[in-house]
Amino acid sequence: MDSARYDFDTRIDRRGTSCEKWDDMGHLFGRDDLLALWVADMDFKSAPEIIDALKQEAEFGVFGYPTEQIYGYQTAVADWERRRHGWDVKPEQVGFMPGVVTGIAVALNELTKPGDGVVVQTPAYPPFFRVIRQNGRMVAENPLRETENGYEMDLDHLFGTSGGVSAIILCSPHNPVSRVWRREELAALGRLCLERGIAVISDEIHQDLVYSDAKHTPMSAACPELDPLLVTLVSPSKTFNIAGLRASAWIARDKNIYDRMNRAFERLHLSGLNMFGLRALEAAYTKGEPWLDAVMGYLEDNRALVENFLRERMPRVKLKHPEGTYVFWLDFRDYGLRSVELMEILVDRARVALNDGSKFGLAGEGFARLNIGCPRSQLKEGLDRIAEAFAGI
Repeated sequence: MDSARYDFDTRIDRRGTSCEKWDDMGHLFGRDDLLALWVADMDFKSAPEIIDALKQEAEFGVFGYPTEQIYGYQTAVADWERRRHGWDVKPEQVGFMPGVVTGIAVALNELTKPGDGVVVQTPAYPPFFRVIRQNGRMVAENPLRETENGYEMDLDHLFGTSGGVSAIILCSPHNPVSRVWRREELAALGRLCLERGIAVISDEIHQDLVYSDAKHTPMSAACPELDPLLVTLVSPSKTFNIAGLRASAWIARDKNIYDRMNRAFERLHLSGLNMFGLRALEAAYTKGEPWLDAVMGYLEDNRALVENFLRERMPRVKLKHPEGTYVFWLDFRDYGLRSVELMEILVDRARVALNDGSKFGLAGEGFARLNIGCPRSQLKEGLDRIAEAFAGI
């Protein structure tokens, strides 16, 4: 994975660009002079091939309605899944949507009923809780089991909480604990859901952000017999740093599930993408692999930096070895601080913006989420600030 062809070291000033990560800190953290290491997008320019595709579209200058004939874009997604993840997807099994959380909302309304329980394996991405509640469903927390070597699914607990549950939101790879689920783990979950008739909404947005010591397996590939209860959600947004273009895809290999989801998206008028999103998605999935391989090499070096730094400078902060994603789950519990106290130190003493772990469910108390998707000098500066802030505690 050669990162020398691309510049990931230059620090880009994103302030004043309508950027949530840098421009919303004053509102959310109470001050705007922080080093942003929170929202899950990267401080890198996207792949040159994507930028060139968007330039060509902009220079053409006519921005009328894009065609409804999107087979070529469906093919780009299907080919990517087959090539990168060994998953046999046909173009006609692919649909499009503005974002993965949009897909979760549509799937919840199509595959569950108001008042149903929906399982979330906590700690979990905060919008999972919101989208469940906003759509009149109930959150059923299934905490991951913390072990010395990392986090594991607690299927025994899931057996006991599945009464009244009609769906589970699977996060694979898992945000925020950076686990890449093994094939056998996914298969065991799939068999359980199949036995109980529990639909699986599989958020695989981080599928391509996997380090060299792990391998992503799509849920459908791990448990094909689950397809009649499965919707998979993917996107180039995290992978290629194009979240602002609102281009994501949903995949259903079962025809009945596909037809139901397709009708639901059409009913809500959410099935189309803007032309820039379509162009970016196509360029990412047809030309973006060299850049992705390079950025993963850079992120892997950033991972080593974080692990070594904590081991040498902050041994009281624990981190289970991350297998995927560029958001890491830092355990500050040895300091005996409540989350509100932890955040005060990070914000007011260290002057860094990390995500508050308590927002990820009850299991997140005493944790903070760190984004390593940035130039190494920026990451090192943030870690130094945190170490200095905690030196006397």
